[in-house]
Amino acid sequence: MKRTYTCLALTTMFAAMGFAQKTFDISVTNNSKVERTNAPVVLQLDNYGDGIKSALVTMDGKEIPCQLDDIDGNGTFDELCFLTDIPKKTTKKFCIQLSDSGKPRQYTPKVYVEMMLANKKIKEANKQNLYISQLTVENGVNAYWMIHHHGAAFESDLVAYRIYFDHRQTVDVYGKYRKGLELKETQFYPDAKQKEQGYGDDVLWVGQTFGVGALRGWDGKQPTMLTDVEHRSQRIVARGPLRTIVEVKDQGWTPQPGQEPIDMTTYYTLYAGHRDCSVDIKFNKNAGEYKFATGIINVKNSTEHSDKKGLRGCWGTDWPVSAKDSVGHKRETVGLGICIPSEYIVSEEPANKDNYGFVLNTPTDKLHYDIVFCSDNETFGMHNDKDWYKFLDEWKKELQQPLVIKTVNK
Repeated sequence: MKRTYTCLALTTMFAAMGFAQKTFDISVTNNSKVERTNAPVVLQLDNYGDGIKSALVTMDGKEIPCQLDDIDGNGTFDELCFLTDIPKKTTKKFCIQLSDSGKPRQYTPKVYVEMMLANKKIKEANKQNLYISQLTVENGVNAYWMIHHHGAAFESDLVAYRIYFDHRQTVDVYGKYRKGLELKETQFYPDAKQKEQGYGDDVLWVGQTFGVGALRGWDGKQPTMLTDVEHRSQRIVARGPLRTIVEVKDQGWTPQPGQEPIDMTTYYTLYAGHRDCSVDIKFNKNAGEYKFATGIINVKNSTEHSDKKGLRGCWGTDWPVSAKDSVGHKRETVGLGICIPSEYIVSEEPANKDNYGFVLNTPTDKLHYDIVFCSDNETFGMHNDKDWYKFLDEWKKELQQPLVIKTVNK
């Protein structure tokens, strides 16, 4: 039976149990002209007190799954998030209960993330078992072959991504035929039986390219890899049930010879019910003197879409692996996209054989952009460039009109 509460009942219950708690309402408004589904609502918890250990979200007395996350890893929850469907031009009201006792409530996972060391004693690529949460390596150490599927991998029910743990830090993708979570079973490498059963697979060959939105340096003529880094790390920040967050940290990165080193921390966030992934970058100082590059791979024989204001996409078909590994694979058709706020764009570079690229700069210590993709294999997605580019245009409008969240009583 689904539990239902009211804010007054919650306050009485927690007070009777002796828990210190805070109860308040928030309003969430969708000012856009389209309905939003699985729209993220995120609260910064430092606005509501310290030492929060558990939370409960309700609407009209019904419990809404929520998630508490410790972003910086200091043992204190920093953010509360939940998802909502909200019609156009509509405001919804939610009751939030925060407590300094208890543990985060458990809900059915709608996302999944994994990171593991390669176990040489196990031959099967989908039965690895050395699970880890983080890894840091020294300058010159290539962890690409130490880590199974070459870096952290994470998924929603629609798509899956992985991030290479090497000087490229490329974002690679895994396409699905049906909706659902499957990385725990396939570990990014489905066997023949799983392929017959309809599991997804790697659908993009990335090589030295950006893949889908990898951030790199810029030497004035071309992108540069993250080679000169003192310490390189990957860490699973959040495992669900509603979103995954993967942190990639590059400490002491010298983008170009002669430049002062800079520390860069990148957060990749994927929500349940979403195919797009947000990329949030934090530097340890103002990064105005540096230039960066990102974009998407120029898939062979792809068509291109650009609004010349930060939105760029392509639709094309190619082998998803190198020629020597192509046995057992078929050519894959994918749609890729990236959306960058105009204030960060120095230039949109002409397409070359590798990438549809951008040069970026930030006047502060932060950068943000969003990435997205689809696979033509999907039974639920887009299957031609016209529909994909229409999706990208609508996606950008959605990104530019986020939900408006206000505390009603605090």
